[in-house]
Amino acid sequence: MTWGDVRFIAGRDLTLLLREREMILWTFLMPIVFFYFIGTVTGGFGTSDPDRPDSLALVGAEEGGFLVAELTRRLEEQDFAVVQASPDEAARYARRLTLPVPAGGYDDLTASILDGRQAILEFERRGGDLNRRYDQLRVGRAVYTVLADLVATSIQDGGTSPEAFEGLASAPRHLTLQVTPAGRRETPPSGYSQAIPGTMVMFTMLVLLGAGVQVVIEREQGLLRRLASTPIRPASIVAGKWLARMTLGLVQIGFAMLVGRVLFRMDWGAAIGMVGVILLAWAAFNASLAMLLANVVRSKGQMEGIGVIVTLVLAALGGCWWPIEIAPGWMQSLAAFLPTGWTMDALHMLVNFGYGPAVAIPHVAALVAGALVCGAAAARTFRYL
Repeated sequence: MTWGDVRFIAGRDLTLLLREREMILWTFLMPIVFFYFIGTVTGGFGTSDPDRPDSLALVGAEEGGFLVAELTRRLEEQDFAVVQASPDEAARYARRLTLPVPAGGYDDLTASILDGRQAILEFERRGGDLNRRYDQLRVGRAVYTVLADLVATSIQDGGTSPEAFEGLASAPRHLTLQVTPAGRRETPPSGYSQAIPGTMVMFTMLVLLGAGVQVVIEREQGLLRRLASTPIRPASIVAGKWLARMTLGLVQIGFAMLVGRVLFRMDWGAAIGMVGVILLAWAAFNASLAMLLANVVRSKGQMEGIGVIVTLVLAALGGCWWPIEIAPGWMQSLAAFLPTGWTMDALHMLVNFGYGPAVAIPHVAALVAGALVCGAAAARTFRYL
């Protein structure tokens, strides 16, 4: 194997790949579309910025009175951005808290409650993930805190009034609770924090396995047989075609990371160097797998079908479509044995959970080992016919 032959094969293959319109589309354009689409949809898993309040539409607040104003303050203490909205306007929000309409001739909801009438609040949230329960907990905490203050002020001499609530809020607390984290907090990523790494990992595999179709076409059309009559050794051919797909993967990854940072304000974390190493190993693994599959399959259709199926299955089970942290336990255990799971777990720890570079060393080792095994198998199974 000579470097000159490898470079020649790689340059010609890469040029042919980048001339295909479909390759340009799936390498550069479609990932951006998926960044936006999936990032917007999966915002329901939570917020990409934990310090930003979540919007909550409060329906019926205009007829609420001072108790509703107190409820609004309590909701804001729970990191909700409360927006007073009509029922039609509230339909645009993922979180909606609807107050009952005062009945029996009362001017507002506060007057109805102070007269002993029951008030039933309805909380709605789109999505069925774990953060829905968390939102229910926060809303319930705000509501029951107002209820507890209502009970406390009702037994005071001055009775229940806005002044009584203010006085209760400013009164010194004889019992306080100090909360400190027992370890590193690991909030499952969501929105663009999940969509951009997940989409990038999935599309890298999809594009590189798709690039393996070219090898099958060259074999079917007899182009590889022509190489057999040249001084170029089979090892140089395999290495050159592997390098072409490896380069394509690195170009795609670099472009995706740049777009994610510029257009979607993706923060790649302090360990961005190790992030690059992980993605380098991921590209190497997929380039080797593409060459191996291209040697095993018997037709272009088989390569296209296997490439798509393998990509979609591994992406779903490895945590590319949703945070694997919210998946059932069996799926999390399965992801630990999948290359997509190794890559996404390393990216989550480095990018979203703030771990240091050393934590991703086992993931890099596993991907490199996979790349070497697949690469060696591709070299041994390479055929001209």
